[in-house]
Amino acid sequence: HYRMRAEFRIWHDGDDLYHIIFDQQTKSRIRVDSFPAASELINQLMTLMIDGVRNNPVLRNKLFQIDYLTTQSNQAIVSLLYHKALTDEWREQAEALRDALRAQNINVHLIGRATKTKIMLDQDYIDERLPVAGKEMVYRQVENSFTQPNAAMNVQMLEWALKATEGSKGDLLELYCGNGNFSLALARNFERVLATEIAKPSVAAAQYNIAANHIDNVQIIRMAAEEFTQAMNGVREFNRLQGIDLKSYQCETIFVDPPRSGLDSETEKMVQAYPRILYISCNPE
Repeated sequence: HYRMRAEFRIWHDGDDLYHIIFDQQTKSRIRVDSFPAASELINQLMTLMIDGVRNNPVLRNKLFQIDYLTTQSNQAIVSLLYHKALTDEWREQAEALRDALRAQNINVHLIGRATKTKIMLDQDYIDERLPVAGKEMVYRQVENSFTQPNAAMNVQMLEWALKATEGSKGDLLELYCGNGNFSLALARNFERVLATEIAKPSVAAAQYNIAANHIDNVQIIRMAAEEFTQAMNGVREFNRLQGIDLKSYQCETIFVDPPRSGLDSETEKMVQAYPRILYISCNPE
């Protein structure tokens, strides 16, 4: 029960419907009624969601995927994805299902998605609390944005990164900072932290997390790593960097936790200019 998020396709089979995944090799579909790798709350919700939509034509019709996001503090977001327009009637039925789940003491938010449509019944985020080296960290996690799927492993990675940067001099630069997962935990080891992220919802979550954790030495910039490389090298000027004096930062350490595709070649060159590099890779190859 270590995965805090999971996504499943929904298969309609006569009067029944159920979660499925596809075998990566054979592409054949596999029925999934429970998923031991996922949190206990996800497993509980998998059963309740199928029961809740099975006999409800409004919620069931054209439903093709359900995404689950949970926290260790037992909060959940469930997103229902449809191949149809979502109506007021859909909202009413979804609210009734949400209220029925909450009546069972489940702290859940439901979201409906269709082409160019997102209906939030309440909110599209939940707040995770992680104990990191003796300090509780608050992390807002936004639906459909990247978050570390394995909370316990995330704590171990954060504590490893803290240990590796103990006694650091100067400032830290982080590329691809997401919701500030590493930047905020590592802020205690550096004078200042400069972090970049391209996705708007992640930047907003990171700004919230800075305030929620009472951190005053982290600056988040919304730009791609490639753009930041151009700014650092003086190739281009960006309006987004007005009021930020890049030259004043003494970044002795750079931290990268890049997407699975890795670093682009220009960023790879830039990274090599730093005395210390912390690199976390999700791609074993």
